[in-house]
Amino acid sequence: MTEIVDGHHHIWRQADLPWLIGPMQPRIFGPYEPIRRDYPIQEYLDDLKGSGVTRSVYVQTNWANDRFEDEAAWVQQTADAHGWPHAIVAYANFAVDDVRPQLDRLKRYPLVRGVRMQLHWHENPLYRFAARPDLCLDPSIRRNIGHLADYGWSFDLQVFTPQMPGAADLAEACPKVTFILQHAGMLEDLSPAGRAAWRAGMARLAACPNVVSKLSGLGTFIHRNDPAHIAAVLTDTVATFGAGRCLFGSNFPIEKLWTSYRELVDAFRAAASALSTEQQDAIFRTTAARVYRL
Repeated sequence: MTEIVDGHHHIWRQADLPWLIGPMQPRIFGPYEPIRRDYPIQEYLDDLKGSGVTRSVYVQTNWANDRFEDEAAWVQQTADAHGWPHAIVAYANFAVDDVRPQLDRLKRYPLVRGVRMQLHWHENPLYRFAARPDLCLDPSIRRNIGHLADYGWSFDLQVFTPQMPGAADLAEACPKVTFILQHAGMLEDLSPAGRAAWRAGMARLAACPNVVSKLSGLGTFIHRNDPAHIAAVLTDTVATFGAGRCLFGSNFPIEKLWTSYRELVDAFRAAASALSTEQQDAIFRTTAARVYRL
């Protein structure tokens, strides 16, 4: 089984993340006192014992932007020492005139497989991350993301439902880049209308053959491990993208706020239990192995 740990990742240091020090700041995932500390690699490995996970991918954790290379270097050093994680999704600022000098610095680290700059914007300031909602349409960002093809790297795409049409346009503008949609499109409006809009946006993204969906972070807005919610999102996402374009991610240690690793994996396995063995293998192993070259 391949584990894609997304969002704020599993081997962070408190000193490197400004939201872990100083006054408590409101976060999208609620109060976070229990994880407002270091989360070293050994604790992560202890958390996933018995889960069947054999590979993991580190996704950038919002160090100070000018320390993007320090983050990649530290994760590479951790992997060299411990054998985990097995790939890195680093950070780069795609809003500059030319991102390639940053990418050239990241190229020094052999585990880098992709890059993420979070583009999600929401009317609710608590859910907002990007400076404005239309970054997917920004010409500089589009041009710079297109450069990832020359490096053989993917782009981890994080947007909310209203941004999905623009995100699909971005994917179409960069057909040689694989886009990994974070958290299955970040469904936060669970009303019938909200679900319908999310499904329509997911269908628009799925029409782009270079977009895959990461089934991760599904407790972000409900602050619990809800097997029924996971099953609903997984079922709809697989129906839209196909299992061969879906992959599992734990979003640990954020999900550790309300569940254990084993309980989370069990909920995902139960949600996928009605699928064929081949489809389950795609979600939990082969899609991630392909897109992150594990």
